[in-house]
Amino acid sequence: MGGGRVLAAAVRGSWFILLDVMAAKKKFSWRGPLLGLGALIALVVYLLLLWKGPWWFDGAHLRTSNLQPADGVVITGFRTMLVALGVAVTAGIGLFYTHRNHQHALAQFEHTREKDREQAEMAREDQVTGRYVEAIKLLAVQDSKDKGVGLTERLGGIYALERIMRDSEKDHDTVVQVLAAFVRQHAPAPDPEVAENSGETDVPGTRDDVQAALTVLGRRPWRDESQAVDLSFTALWRADLVGARLAGANLIGAELQRADLTGADLKEARLAAATFTDAKMHRLDLRGADLVGEGFAAHLDVSQLLQTTFNQATKLPLNLSTDAEVKKALESPRPVLRK
Repeated sequence: MGGGRVLAAAVRGSWFILLDVMAAKKKFSWRGPLLGLGALIALVVYLLLLWKGPWWFDGAHLRTSNLQPADGVVITGFRTMLVALGVAVTAGIGLFYTHRNHQHALAQFEHTREKDREQAEMAREDQVTGRYVEAIKLLAVQDSKDKGVGLTERLGGIYALERIMRDSEKDHDTVVQVLAAFVRQHAPAPDPEVAENSGETDVPGTRDDVQAALTVLGRRPWRDESQAVDLSFTALWRADLVGARLAGANLIGAELQRADLTGADLKEARLAAATFTDAKMHRLDLRGADLVGEGFAAHLDVSQLLQTTFNQATKLPLNLSTDAEVKKALESPRPVLRK
């Protein structure tokens, strides 16, 4: 009895060691031989148990010769139990390897999917880069003698950049800065001497390509931006900025004579030295905007200001902040505009 129990314990211990070796990764070259040796030992022990096991475990009640039917029942039952145990262990090993192969297949599938994702992203990046380069080339096309040639290409480049900005979030800031630079380059504010006469009836309108760039900037997607839109010292005469989203924009020194700013969003914008002569400013949002800057006040009158939405955070020129109507407007609740 004692020897049989010791042998059974040894078998169980050997089996657990075998499973542990099988589950471990093959870090060393000797694990393969150990695995084979363990499997051989387990097989030998199993066969010995089938052969001698009944007498090792219950030898005191079993005959070694002249077996009786009662002995046959015990021996058959013991061996049936061992066969069932062997089948169970074999099934367990099969399940173990099936699970491991399944995990390996899943890992391979995930690795392949990740590689496909990387390749798709690289292809997309290459496509966006190509589209960006082509758009910049169109943006740089100059006017020719043929009427409309040059303008059409620049408009195509502007709207191609808008599409890139909407499709690729990482290129958003770049496109915004490129379009703002385009406006500054093609619509620079005139010399002060010219600006003095810009309020006359012959104030020219904004070029079509510049207007297109302004429109795209004013309707760009709502995203976090690393830099403010820079439209400083630009001539935006008669520009259509209805509902434009230019919160926080730099419009220092901008010429906005006769521009339509109806419903535009200029919250926290920098507007020092900006000119608003005859501009339409109904429902223009100036909350938190700076109209003073470094002592260079924006040019607008009380009637224009009262058409807008402003608050205590709006930095107003002295002539406006001390006006009685403006003070009264600041003390009364102001309507909140939609974004």
